[in-house]
Amino acid sequence: MDHCLALSSLKLRVTPAFSPSRPAVQSRTANRFFRPLTVVAGAGASHCEFSSLNSPLDPRTRPGKDLCTVLQNHPQLFHLAVAQELKKLADDRELALSRASLSAASHEACLHRRIAQLKEQECETVVEDVMYLLVFYKFSEIKVHLVPKLSRCIYNGRLEIWPSKDWELESLYSMDVLEMIREHVSTVIGLKANSSVTDNWAVTTITRQTLGQAYVASILYGYFLKSASLRHSLDRILTLESQDLHMSHRTSLQLQEMCPNGNKNLLFGRIGNIQTKFQGPSGQEKTHGKLKCYVMGLDPDTIQRCAKLRSKVAVNLIKNHCCALFGDDGSMGSPETDEVISTSYSSLKRLVLEAVAFGSFLWGSEECIETIYELKSN
Repeated sequence: MDHCLALSSLKLRVTPAFSPSRPAVQSRTANRFFRPLTVVAGAGASHCEFSSLNSPLDPRTRPGKDLCTVLQNHPQLFHLAVAQELKKLADDRELALSRASLSAASHEACLHRRIAQLKEQECETVVEDVMYLLVFYKFSEIKVHLVPKLSRCIYNGRLEIWPSKDWELESLYSMDVLEMIREHVSTVIGLKANSSVTDNWAVTTITRQTLGQAYVASILYGYFLKSASLRHSLDRILTLESQDLHMSHRTSLQLQEMCPNGNKNLLFGRIGNIQTKFQGPSGQEKTHGKLKCYVMGLDPDTIQRCAKLRSKVAVNLIKNHCCALFGDDGSMGSPETDEVISTSYSSLKRLVLEAVAFGSFLWGSEECIETIYELKSN
């Protein structure tokens, strides 16, 4: 039961939030990254355009803008350009740290320490741009554009996101992972997985703060699922290898008893082509079972490690992306107000599925960057 409670804390620890009779979702985890957003109705022409040039967050650095140009014009060279930029950043940072270390006993020690600190900050900002573009690239591979700034998608107080791209966003996962994602979507927006088309396009309302918190919580959930599913796969491989060693030892002893004269080559050759099934103890059955059962069996500390963002860059990226998406830039109205937005369940589902995918891609982007550039731990 404790494990079930630990897992449920990764989602929004409330009942479906968008029923008019229920209070807005409150998520302490999501609130770490999300400041109160402000969204107003757009009275002018539509600017809710889905394209590769219309992502919520723009690169802030010159290297980031250059990589963005490469991604748009020469996508086949994008990963090479990323690797070169990360190598340059790693070398620049190492050089600054080396100078600070060598000058530790000199009168210029304070100056070089400050230079090293500034270089570190500069590199982190560039790496954040790189990480965002790596996530953006993964979305482009499945032909899904990130939802643009939501202020451009609200007309007369109504938020509508089209096309939904549900199939593309769900096709990323195995059935085990997809089952958990669908449960998460149902919990967050209060819509059953097998709902009808009419239910999907039914109108509901949501406050701006709840929508932002749900989005951030879904990013974190996607990040967790990526980590947990890879851990599950690794545990299965290790369990199989352990079983193979055990079976090999037992088979060898049996063959020695069956073939006292040493004529075992033929038997060994045949056995090598036979796939045997091994029924392990309950712990092994859990490892070979569904991801949901595996996660339920993890201890709270392991769940926490899987859910925790590994790098400070990832933390800042989530915060900046959500601020850009929801318009928390001081130009959208008073942050003290909490506007109620009218929308459809289909649009809410689109946002949640995008956020889950964003978290999954973010995990992979960290892995990619870490092969060249060491990220500062969160």
